[in-house]
Amino acid sequence: LSWNLEEQRKGPQEQWLKFSVEGEDPKLHKYGLIYTGYARQHVVEGLEPRTTYRFRLKVTDPKGESVYSSPICVTTTSKVLVENGADVNLKNTSGKDSLMIACFAGHLDIVQYLRSHGASWLSRDFGGCTAMHWATDGGHCDVIDWMIQDGCEVDSRDSGLEWTPLLRLCTLSGKTDVAMLLINAGADVNVKDKDGKTPLMVAALNNHEDLVALLLEKGADPDIKNEFGKGALDMAKGLNRQVGIYLS
Repeated sequence: LSWNLEEQRKGPQEQWLKFSVEGEDPKLHKYGLIYTGYARQHVVEGLEPRTTYRFRLKVTDPKGESVYSSPICVTTTSKVLVENGADVNLKNTSGKDSLMIACFAGHLDIVQYLRSHGASWLSRDFGGCTAMHWATDGGHCDVIDWMIQDGCEVDSRDSGLEWTPLLRLCTLSGKTDVAMLLINAGADVNVKDKDGKTPLMVAALNNHEDLVALLLEKGADPDIKNEFGKGALDMAKGLNRQVGIYLS
């Protein structure tokens, strides 16, 4: 689900419009909150194929006054669409295709179905991210494990910061179970981004203690320096991160 009111996202965040997505319970015919925040889109998880759902958007201004959109109906028909000639590699406005979105959302059955109908692991969005980048963001281990078994590359770099999925994970979620899958599949624990930062440095900067411990256990080198001559310990100390105890 997406909405676009970019002109309302100027100035400090407390002056932005706040959005709440509500979904209807088909039995009770009442709406329940499934998302609230300042984003422009939300992925609704756990939807069943060939099923119709009703959603509405609540928009709240900085004064606390709210208005509702008209309800919209969404029918999950991916398999029907593909069987009738839909392009599985079609991309949205940010360059993401259906495979990337399914990987992020954790829909393993849809991922497998799209792959069997020609969806490619080599496809990239407009930021250079692959399905593995998005699957890592989603954090669904069953999907990532299957992707690896299906031959999806674990060390592809995006075209911005030159992040691999592991580097991206060290910045965002810090999930050790996902990191373990990537590393065991051959992800480079000492890879550098365009600024010379390694996964260990990024994990230390973001204070992901368990992830730092895992990276060290898996061979991450704490003595590597970035292009400014700083190592993971320097970065941890500079920001008073507790992970420094693992690095000293």
